[in-house]
Amino acid sequence: MKDVSDNMNEKSAMKTGRIDVLGVGFDSVTLDEAADRVMEHVTGEGMAGGVFTVHTPNSEIVEACINDKSGELYKIINSGSLIVPDGIGVVKAAAMLGTPVKEKVAGVELGEEILHRSAKAKVPVCFLGGKPGIAELAAEKMKAKYPGLVICGTADGYFKKSGEESDAIIAKIKASGAAILYVCLGAPTQERWIYENREALAAAGVRAALGLGGSLDIYSGAARRAPRIFIKLGIEWLYRLLREPSRAGRMMALPRLYMRVRREAARMRAK
Repeated sequence: MKDVSDNMNEKSAMKTGRIDVLGVGFDSVTLDEAADRVMEHVTGEGMAGGVFTVHTPNSEIVEACINDKSGELYKIINSGSLIVPDGIGVVKAAAMLGTPVKEKVAGVELGEEILHRSAKAKVPVCFLGGKPGIAELAAEKMKAKYPGLVICGTADGYFKKSGEESDAIIAKIKASGAAILYVCLGAPTQERWIYENREALAAAGVRAALGLGGSLDIYSGAARRAPRIFIKLGIEWLYRLLREPSRAGRMMALPRLYMRVRREAARMRAK
């Protein structure tokens, strides 16, 4: 019988130089370095052609990859042009494996830094996701916060992710003239949608597509992040659990990740 690591190795499609956390590859970058990579591509200073895709996996997504027997989710996540650790669990897991990343790069923070830079560079952005009205409210608040920011299009996340409705969304994005697309459909739906439509998005003029989960809820004010002290101490997960006890089942991904990493680290030491 194959062990978990053998299974992961078969499924992983990581780019060289990435840090391997149970088969998911992460780029070791700071927040500023991550934003630099996105903006270099968007402004034409980076690699030519295609859509620069940004994925922000946390412990839940790593676990989802492990549990996906088809291996497809590994392929989708690892296909990202940039993959950042959005969660203290991933950061600690990387350290436990002896391959630490520079820092946690929260998707919501990376998204806001790119909005800040886009406002200065006059790069048009489109918001996709959330409940009806959330993307519009997020656009209004972010434009007020970052004068000069161009939010050229918005759409909620309530559409069929394939077929005519999805095609209509891409047509709307093309008509908006967006260079950067925020895809906030929840993981792994957003990563799958970006992956399946990357060629169509490139044809629509999109230069970068970022999978940013619930970021639009934060930008709009419909949801709140943990107080700064929780974030600094690496216990943002605890704040969310206290506010939403129903998330307890999902939060178990964190201790399960640690247990898997401990076994993997022991296996590596025994070689």
